[in-house]
Amino acid sequence: MMRDCIPGEEFLHKAHAIGQYYGFTPLSLFTAKKRGAAHAKTNTQSTFPNPEEDPVAETVISFLKQCQNIECLPSTRRPLFIWHTNVTPGRPAQKKAILQFHALGTDRAIADAVVIRALTALSRDLFHEEPSVRINSMGDKETRARYARELGIFFKKRATVLPEECAILAKDDVFRAAESAIALGYTNDLPSPTEHLSDASRKRFEDLLEYLEMTETPYELARHLISRGNIWSDICFEINVGGRRVAWGSRYTDLTRHFFPSASFPAIGAVFQIASEGKIIKKISVPRLRFSFVHIGDEAKRLSIRLAEEFRKAHVPLTQHIGIESLTEQLYLAERQNSPYLLIMGRKEALENSAILRNRATQEETVLPLVGIIERLKSFA
Repeated sequence: MMRDCIPGEEFLHKAHAIGQYYGFTPLSLFTAKKRGAAHAKTNTQSTFPNPEEDPVAETVISFLKQCQNIECLPSTRRPLFIWHTNVTPGRPAQKKAILQFHALGTDRAIADAVVIRALTALSRDLFHEEPSVRINSMGDKETRARYARELGIFFKKRATVLPEECAILAKDDVFRAAESAIALGYTNDLPSPTEHLSDASRKRFEDLLEYLEMTETPYELARHLISRGNIWSDICFEINVGGRRVAWGSRYTDLTRHFFPSASFPAIGAVFQIASEGKIIKKISVPRLRFSFVHIGDEAKRLSIRLAEEFRKAHVPLTQHIGIESLTEQLYLAERQNSPYLLIMGRKEALENSAILRNRATQEETVLPLVGIIERLKSFA
């Protein structure tokens, strides 16, 4: 039976572990660096969905406000992969525990894939069941406009056979009407957004599906999974466990323009939530890192995604920044984390199923086959 409530301390511990192995930094770390600094002025006058209508959007908007206040921005070379939760050490757990994963500053499909993999791993750990990933694409503005027109035609033609609720909603918002029709089971002949994707959106969607397949991430296409209105774009997905949705995510690039008008950037985010216990949370003790895994090239990136779970389950004290393309930036972050060893993988190593272990103090290098690499790393740890 699926768990209905997760202890806050367990929830926070899992969040830290997922962040470490998949390359997400806690927002609290950025906040601590800005503590005491003057906050930027917010500029959020645009109209957004009400919490009752789209609670995920409200959660993401709150996250972006915090990023704006501490001037937390990605750069061209260094996208930000951030996790954030309302479960805080030293305080009682919230009745509803929320964990967010965000990738800011990259339009590459690897960002979507890493967010999905992180949520899948978290769900599997917390519920001890295999989660299902349902995924679709709503496309860009061009796509959404075409899809909206098709939905409008659909509801006009079927106004007499669909529930009255759908017809009423369609007068103001065809996306809400579509959500209602789907919830009521009226999906026959309902247009699918993927039938109207622009060339650019189709390419993005295909790139993501290829990444999921190449990293052996199970998923199913969900042609009637949609997102509404002016917040979301392109990919949308949900994570289900035991037939119940536990997480939902989407691209939200247009939304960043309301908070960073002079430096808007691509973005994807997902929100996981579950009931939690109200006990005071102890501070999480994080073991000292021994290895920083750096990689360059698609082949190495795909392998690193698959290896993340093996390293995590074996408790190898390792971290990596999967979504960062630049080797220079990865090495810079490894330097700051002060790991004694670097695990290096390029295209050549990925094709040969190996990695290079470098002792940062002596610069001595050892080539390690991926078969048995966990045992070898533990011997160095």
